[in-house]
Amino acid sequence: MASKSTFRTSIQPPPGPTAKLVFPSQGTPNTNPTIFNDAMIIRKHVFVDEQHCSADAEIDSDDLRSWHWVLYETSNESAAPVGVIRLVPPPQTPHAHLTEPPAAVEQAVPEYDWTHEPCIKLTRVAILPAFRGLGLGRRLVETALDWAAMHVAEINEAAVQIAVRGKSPVATPKPWQGLVLVHAQVDVERMYAGLGFVTDESLGRWDEEGIEHVGMFRRVILGK
Repeated sequence: MASKSTFRTSIQPPPGPTAKLVFPSQGTPNTNPTIFNDAMIIRKHVFVDEQHCSADAEIDSDDLRSWHWVLYETSNESAAPVGVIRLVPPPQTPHAHLTEPPAAVEQAVPEYDWTHEPCIKLTRVAILPAFRGLGLGRRLVETALDWAAMHVAEINEAAVQIAVRGKSPVATPKPWQGLVLVHAQVDVERMYAGLGFVTDESLGRWDEEGIEHVGMFRRVILGK
């Protein structure tokens, strides 16, 4: 029973730009890191099977540069993945990539936003259905934010690595000052509000894979 379970989290560092991540499927060679594979078990179940998002779009370029946490149920001397979260370091994709027609974006909008204050982004937050209602989504968000507050140098270095690969108009990106973004599905907007996130009405509402989203921000105190 989930109520009698204990839980632990494990972190997968960024796989790196040369990693070959694949969507787990029958007959496909799989060289993913073990923790990332466990993350994909959750993501496939929740986003692809349950919410009917595209399997082809589930693994993206942010996976290569992000930190991933998997939450494991550890009852009965075994461990099974039940939840996941991803932390994407700066820079982020401009909001226009979500709200403007693709043709217009390709012509006028850069790949990354280097103009606004840098932020980290929490994405791919998911809990298996049998384990919902236990506060595990909140636990994953808090785990990622606590880690970020204590690993500022690593987050800033991740942004620098994007810049040195020719993705930035400036040699040295602005340092991260604790700003955090989530693109929340509207049915979990209240959960994020309870964690201190505030909906940015200027971003409006938009559709991702048939699901309405809002943009929410909060700030963490660095070093704590």
